[in-house]
Amino acid sequence: MSEETTTAPPVRHWPALDLTGVDFDPVLSELMREGPVTRIELPNGEGWAWLVTRYDDVRLVTNDARFSRAEVVGRQVTRLAPHFIPAPGAMSFVDKPDHARLRRAVNAAFTTRGVERLRASAQQTLDAMVDGMLRDGPPADLIDRVLAPFPMTVICELMGVPAADRHTMHTWTQSILSSSQGARASEQAKQDMEVYFAKLIAERHGATGEDVTSLLGAAVGRGDITEEEAVALAGPIQIGGEAVTNNTGQMFFILLTRPELFDRLRDEPELRPQALDELLRFIPHRNAVGLSRIATEDVEIRGVRIRKGDPVYVSYLAANRDPDVFPDPDRIDFERGPNPHLAFGHGPHYCVGGMLARLESELMVNALLDRIPTLRLSVSGDEVPWRRGALIRGPEALPVTW
Repeated sequence: MSEETTTAPPVRHWPALDLTGVDFDPVLSELMREGPVTRIELPNGEGWAWLVTRYDDVRLVTNDARFSRAEVVGRQVTRLAPHFIPAPGAMSFVDKPDHARLRRAVNAAFTTRGVERLRASAQQTLDAMVDGMLRDGPPADLIDRVLAPFPMTVICELMGVPAADRHTMHTWTQSILSSSQGARASEQAKQDMEVYFAKLIAERHGATGEDVTSLLGAAVGRGDITEEEAVALAGPIQIGGEAVTNNTGQMFFILLTRPELFDRLRDEPELRPQALDELLRFIPHRNAVGLSRIATEDVEIRGVRIRKGDPVYVSYLAANRDPDVFPDPDRIDFERGPNPHLAFGHGPHYCVGGMLARLESELMVNALLDRIPTLRLSVSGDEVPWRRGALIRGPEALPVTW
C-alpha cells in the first residue's frame, strides 16, 4: 500500500452557518481546495465522516452498493441536524432491493403522467395567487404570496391532504426543517405528522385514487408494504415538497438582483427550460450536507482508503461546481450545455419529486415573468432576510414591487 493510502487527511470542523444570499459555503470551498476526499466533523452526532466532493466520485458513492444508507440507522453519525428527520425504514434509509419495493408503491404519482395530471389545477391555483397579489397592489412579499403557498398547495394535493389540514401540515414541516427550535420541537412535529398520515393511510386501504396517500393505502391493503413503511414514506415526501419554496426563493433572488438575467428570461421564454437547469445547478439549495452512508467494505477513492464501517457524505453542491464537468462553474450561464447537474441527487435515492419540482418552478417563472414584467425588489439585495437555523437555505421574505 502506498503512503498516500495510509495518511488520512485532518478532520475539519464544519459549523452550522447562517449563510445569506447565494454565496457558496466558505467552509465547503476550503474543503474542495484541500482535496477530493476530506474528513469533517459536523455540529451534532459523534465522531467524524469522510466527505467526497468531485462529480465522478459523488456519482460513484451514491450509486454503489458498497455504501449503505440502511447501516446508518442506530448510529450517531456526525451530522448537521440535531435530530434525524426520516424514521428508520423510511425510503431514505433503505437499500436495494427494499428501496425499489417501497418506491414502486408511490411511483405512479411521480411519473410524467402523474405529475402532468396536476398541471391544470396547479396553473389555476397559481393564477389565483398572482391575481390576488396584483389586485392588492405593491409592495408584496413574493414568498408569502406565491413561493410558499403554491408548492404547499401542490404537494398537499399530490399527497391527498385535505385543504382544511394544509396549514397544520405546513407548520409541522417548518418545525421539522428548522434546527433553531431544538430537537424536542422538531421531534414532536415529526411524531404529529406520522400520527396524521397513519390515520389517513389507514382510511384508504381500498383506495383507487392517484394521490400518494391513496397509493400507499392501496399498497398496504394489498400487502405490498407495511403500515409503518407507508407512514415512513409519506412524511419525507411531504417535507421534500416544500423545499421548492426555498429553491425558487433563491432563483428569484438571483433574477431580481441581476436584472440582466431577469430581462433575458422575460424576453426569451424559449430559454427558460435550460435556464432553470442552470439555476438549479448554481443555487446552494441546502446548508452543509444531507444524509450519510456507511462503507460496507474497504473502498479506495482517489488514493484514499475508506475503511469498512466509516461514514461517508457526498456534496451535490460541490459536484455541481466541479470545473472538470462545468467549465467556469461559479458563473451562471443560461446557454450551458450539456448540464448534467446533480441538484436532485443521483442513484437509487434520486429525488422522487424532481419532476414535480421542475413543473412547479417552470409554472412560477412563467407566471411571474409574463404577468409582472416589471417585477423588482423593493429593498436592496442585502436587506433581504434569510432563514436562520434552517437545514435548507432560502430567503425568509422577498419584498417586491412592480
